[in-house]
Amino acid sequence: MYVCSCFGVTEEQIKQHAESGACTPRQIASQCKAGTDCGGCVRRIQALLGRGGCPRRELLDQGRPAFGAPGPERGPDEAPARLPDAA
Repeated sequence: MYVCSCFGVTEEQIKQHAESGACTPRQIASQCKAGTDCGGCVRRIQALLGRGGCPRRELLDQGRPAFGAPGPERGPDEAPARLPDAA
């Protein structure tokens, strides 16, 4: 089924992009342009990503890095460490 009729992007293509690491509508747009013309499909893309379309979503929701080496463990109420201010 088509998600983005402006660019002919299907639900299956959105899922494939999500599996390869695109976890937000903006990242999906950078992969296939879906959502960049009329914008009518953005909510549908969000719905697909919100229902397990993104394999890294669980890590991101837990505040853990989705790419690279695992970061330090912290509780759900702890904020991430601040980066030093640039001088």
